[in-house]
Amino acid sequence: MHTSQMLAGPAVVFLSLTWSTYQSLAVPQIGECGLSCSQGFDCKSRVSRNIFNSFCRQPPTSMSPSVLEALKLTTAMKCAPHEGCSLVLRVQASLILHDSLRGLEACSMNLDTQETQCQNVRVSRASRRRQVGRQLQVHFDCFEVSVAQSLYVTLRTVPHFCGVQLDQQYHVEVEKFSYWVDRSRKVILVQVPEAPGAPDYYVRLCLKWFTCEDVGAPVRVTVNRMSRTVSLPYSQELPCLCLEGWSATPDAVRMQACPFEDETEALWDAIRYHPGDQALSWEPACPVSGHVSLCWRPGPGALCHSLEHSGRPAHGRVQYLLVDAQPQLCLKFSTSRGFRVRCPFQERGFQAWKMTVQPAASQGHLRVTFFSPSAAHFQVHLCHQRKSWAPACRPVLGATALPSASGDFMADPAVAFVNIPRDEACVPNTCIQGWRTDVLFSAPQQLCDLQCTATQGTAD
Repeated sequence: MHTSQMLAGPAVVFLSLTWSTYQSLAVPQIGECGLSCSQGFDCKSRVSRNIFNSFCRQPPTSMSPSVLEALKLTTAMKCAPHEGCSLVLRVQASLILHDSLRGLEACSMNLDTQETQCQNVRVSRASRRRQVGRQLQVHFDCFEVSVAQSLYVTLRTVPHFCGVQLDQQYHVEVEKFSYWVDRSRKVILVQVPEAPGAPDYYVRLCLKWFTCEDVGAPVRVTVNRMSRTVSLPYSQELPCLCLEGWSATPDAVRMQACPFEDETEALWDAIRYHPGDQALSWEPACPVSGHVSLCWRPGPGALCHSLEHSGRPAHGRVQYLLVDAQPQLCLKFSTSRGFRVRCPFQERGFQAWKMTVQPAASQGHLRVTFFSPSAAHFQVHLCHQRKSWAPACRPVLGATALPSASGDFMADPAVAFVNIPRDEACVPNTCIQGWRTDVLFSAPQQLCDLQCTATQGTAD
């Protein structure tokens, strides 16, 4: 077989839990066995053992006894469609290529049965000539093993030179249960291996707060159960959604793993708005530490400026009362899980108020008019733009309410106005900001750098 790259398995999350460490161990998954060599080396592999390589010969005087540099052993899970999964031993080796070497041989012996598996890798003659003196790294991953096996692994050169060998003993950890995630079906598949004389086993999903709170009832895997695989459905990929397993014995140790612990996006989307009392709330499904505040964005991609008196600790449910449902109003999260901004009113069809600026009837003034689908009070600020900071603003006047002729705000949406001096509003780098004042938290709308020769603008 010719190869120059590692073979990759399907994108499936797979982990194992062990009694020996009482924590989750990440076990890589592969789709099929394979061999890889360092880039630039042309390698071929054979699974059969060359009996003649058991006998050693004296190495050349030019060969260092440390030509074999390293031997590393790990466990992986080989899963193929319709064939299930099996454990394999992965052997990683490195050596400095000498002109007398043709390759490497790795052998794994089961210390209980003396059964031996060997794999042999050869480097082509042309590749050996080009790469003499360079480091060769080889990865084997086709040694089939079982849980709780004790192995003795040897690494030799081809041909085998006396005294040039690496040895290592390896124990395949006792696996209590394994699981993998099927994201398309939103289920976690748990496999409890059979063990003679072992008690029944419980598995469950839970949300990890101070304790792990049940998400559905625990499933009992009995000794005589035909299938040792359990399917546990989930609704959201939350960082605190964990899998827990324990033996059905008194005071059994519970082992736990959380497959989505690095996936936090669902936390920031847990925002609710209650139009009746204009309350905006955020309640994360998992423990979070940090701070939350309201902020406003002048435009897409702009810096979100925090609103005064809106900072809250993010230890649980956060609620803001009397919040104006404006597209520019956002929630800013600064927590141990990261920094995020969410603007809940941008894509939900909320009817927001608007502001326009036009020449006023009185000479030398501009009229700022506010349109709203409901009764509201407003104030106008004049602001001076700055490059790195929020605009420096000062309030001018409160807006004068306009009576609705029909009493229907949808039919007569203009609710208030204010006239401001043209010579103040038309200064370069000046913005007109409109704020709603009958709520506790509101984001402004603003118009900047007005063309005052023919002034007419609308803030969205």
